[in-house]
Amino acid sequence: QVQLVESGGGLVQAGGSLRLSCAASGGTFSNYAMGWFRQAPGKEREFVARISWMGRSTNYADSVKGRFTISRDNAKNMMYLQMNSLKPEDTAVYYCVADPSFGLQAPRYWGQGTQVTVSS
Repeated sequence: QVQLVESGGGLVQAGGSLRLSCAASGGTFSNYAMGWFRQAPGKEREFVARISWMGRSTNYADSVKGRFTISRDNAKNMMYLQMNSLKPEDTAVYYCVADPSFGLQAPRYWGQGTQVTVSS
């Protein structure tokens, strides 16, 4: 059983930056592909970014490509999402996920989420 805990959310003005962190425990971290999903009020949960087991491959939603960077530190059991040039439409609860499969079609493990609010 893998436990995931997100941190780093908050309120930021448009154009600003935030870095989200995800701390993992309870499993062998490098056995899992990791990723971020988000859910805005009144909208469905959507994929944001993913990173492969050793961090060699990454993939982003078109809406965040060029602005967000996903990374991981397997020695620390940590994953990060650096978010730059934030827009009001990035406002959402951000969830850290983990799954043995890089596809993250139906992630097995989810964190509790962290709120990101971008003001205009």
